[in-house]
Amino acid sequence: MFQFIVKRLLISIPTLIVISMVIFLVLDLAPNDPTGNLPLTIPADVRAQIRETLGADDRIDIKYLKWARQFFVYEPLNFLESQFGIEIGDSENRLRVRSWMTRSPVIDLIIQRMPQTLWVVGLSYLIGTLIAIPIGVIAAYRQYSIFDNVSTFLSLVGFSLPTFFTGPLLIILFSVYGSRVDWIPFLPSIYDTTLKVTDLESLGQQIRQMIMPVTVLSFFNAAQLSRFVRSSMLDNLSQDYVRTARSKGLHENKVVWQHTLKNSMIPVITLIALGIPTIFGGAIITEQIFKVNGLGQMLILHIQNADIPVVQTLTFIFAVLIVMFNLIADVLYGVLDPRIRYG
Repeated sequence: MFQFIVKRLLISIPTLIVISMVIFLVLDLAPNDPTGNLPLTIPADVRAQIRETLGADDRIDIKYLKWARQFFVYEPLNFLESQFGIEIGDSENRLRVRSWMTRSPVIDLIIQRMPQTLWVVGLSYLIGTLIAIPIGVIAAYRQYSIFDNVSTFLSLVGFSLPTFFTGPLLIILFSVYGSRVDWIPFLPSIYDTTLKVTDLESLGQQIRQMIMPVTVLSFFNAAQLSRFVRSSMLDNLSQDYVRTARSKGLHENKVVWQHTLKNSMIPVITLIALGIPTIFGGAIITEQIFKVNGLGQMLILHIQNADIPVVQTLTFIFAVLIVMFNLIADVLYGVLDPRIRYG
C-alpha cells in the first residue's frame, strides 16, 4: 500500500504540472485586460504602466514561470512562516500571486472566504451524506416497500429541483411569510458573514442563518447519493457471501450493516471522494441566493472582473483537490474490500 501511495504521488506531480499549464494557457488566452474596469479618464500611458507592473504584457512562458514560482515556492514559504512564526529568506521582498482587482494576495483572499464556505457547503455535504447512507440501505433492504417508494419519490424530487428553485422557495416560506405569520418560524434570507460566534445568542443566530442554505444543499446531495447507495446495496444483497453469512446464523443487522454495506460502499466512496472538492469550490448558485460570502461567490465576482490570477489559482486548487481525493478513494478501496491489493 505504501509503495502504491508513493507511486501515485509521483505520478500526480507531472499530472498537476500539465493541468496547471493548460489552465494557465486557456485563461491567459481569454480576452481580458487588468485595466478594463478602471475609469476612462486614466491616460493610456498610465494604463500601459499598470499593465507592465502587473506583468500582463509578458510572454506566456514568462508569466507561467512567474506564477508557478509564486504558487509552488513562495506561497508555501509564507504559509510556513505564518504558522511557525519563523522567517525564511527575504520574506519582505518575496513576490506573491496578487489579485488584479484588489491587489491583495490571492491566497489571503481564499483564506478569508474559506470559513463561510466550510460552514455552509461543508456542513451540508456532511449532513447529506449521513442522511443518504441509511436511507439508501433501508430502501434497498425493504425494496418496493412504502419506505422505498417514499424515499425514491423524495430523492427524485430533490435531484430534479435545482437549488435556484428550492432556495427562493424557502426564502418565500420562512423569510417572507415567516415574518407575517406566527406559526411559521422566521429565518434570515441573507447570510451575515460578519457575525462572530462568541456566546449562546450569537451561536443561535449563526444556526438560524445557516438553516436554509444548508437544508437546500443537504437535500440535493442526499437525493443524489441515496440512489447510488440503494443501487449498490441491491447488487450486493443478492450475492453468495450474504446468503452464506445468513446461513451461519449471523444477526440480520450485522449481515446488512457490516458485511453488505461495507462492500456496497466501494462505488459510493468514489462519488463521495470526488464530491468533496466541490465543497472548497463553493456552491455558486446557493451562495448567490443567500448572499454567502464564500468561494463560489468569489469565483463569479473575479470572473466577471477578468481577474485572471484569482481564477487561475482557484481553478488549479480545485484540480489539486480532485487528484488528492481520487487517491484517497483508491486507498479506501483496499480498506473496505480485503480482496483489493495494490502491488
